[in-house]
Amino acid sequence: MNKKLIEVGKIVNTHGNRGEVKIQPWADSPEFLVGFETIFIKGLPIKVLAARIHKSCVIATLEGIPDINSAIKLKNQIVFIDKDEVSLEEGQHFIADLIGLRALDSETGDELGIVSDVLSLPSNNVYVIKGEREILVPAVPDFIKGIDITEGIINIHLIEGM
Repeated sequence: MNKKLIEVGKIVNTHGNRGEVKIQPWADSPEFLVGFETIFIKGLPIKVLAARIHKSCVIATLEGIPDINSAIKLKNQIVFIDKDEVSLEEGQHFIADLIGLRALDSETGDELGIVSDVLSLPSNNVYVIKGEREILVPAVPDFIKGIDITEGIINIHLIEGM
């Protein structure tokens, strides 16, 4: 799969009988997905003709999907977007870019392990660092002292008990 493409959701069902699909977003909010003119399924670009929010999901009309019979074939497919079409605010990162970063102790420079997962919890995200032991680090400024995607490093301030 193209590294420029990132997973943003999953088609969980059809909606109505006119070929609309229901996408469960894997983002902070469904609003994120509504603005894209093109999504990718199985690496192929598909033009989004219309998209709207319905509860916590996105209802989308896709080019080439004229009816429910066409839409049902897309059920359970992963939806991707082109990373280059997204501009993140300062300090924001794609979860896919965080996985695999080397975690360093911000005070000693010692390597703590690798970011193996990011847990999305209601209060904030939590980075799972796997090394000699597993460390759960809240993704807040008190603990995260710097992230350098280019260098592949995340600097973490540990406190006693972590």
